[in-house]
Amino acid sequence: MLAIGDTAPDFSLPDQHGTQRSLSELVTTNGVILYFYPADFTLVCTRQACLLRDVHEELAEEGLKVVGVSPQDVNSHTKFIARHKLPFDLLADTDKQVIEQYGCLLPLGLGVRRRTFLIDNAMQIRDILTADLRAGRHQKFARNARTLLAENQD
Repeated sequence: MLAIGDTAPDFSLPDQHGTQRSLSELVTTNGVILYFYPADFTLVCTRQACLLRDVHEELAEEGLKVVGVSPQDVNSHTKFIARHKLPFDLLADTDKQVIEQYGCLLPLGLGVRRRTFLIDNAMQIRDILTADLRAGRHQKFARNARTLLAENQD
């Protein structure tokens, strides 16, 4: 299981356009908020995505990128982004390899944990949040990410 201080495993997955994207490419000046979620168009997942959408601009101003990962395919992600006007990429992990690598696969492969990682520009995990049914915690986590990164740079 990954922990704070570990190096985030690099990976490559297709985004909503079918373009392969690696974590090392997605890490920006200050880092990335990488969130895992169970499924497009479900109640809590939609709420989580929309809450992150609502703070996206302030995160982007701080050089933080938001990226979501779930097991749905590229077509599903494209529709989900369009319907909810999401300004960030969603990656398709249809075989759940990255989901498992990040410790987000439920026992027996029966689902995906709602987990968010703050990864800095050196690919180090700076914080982790697991909150399966509380989407609002993920927005608060994202808002606090820039403060945490600033503290770690001191």
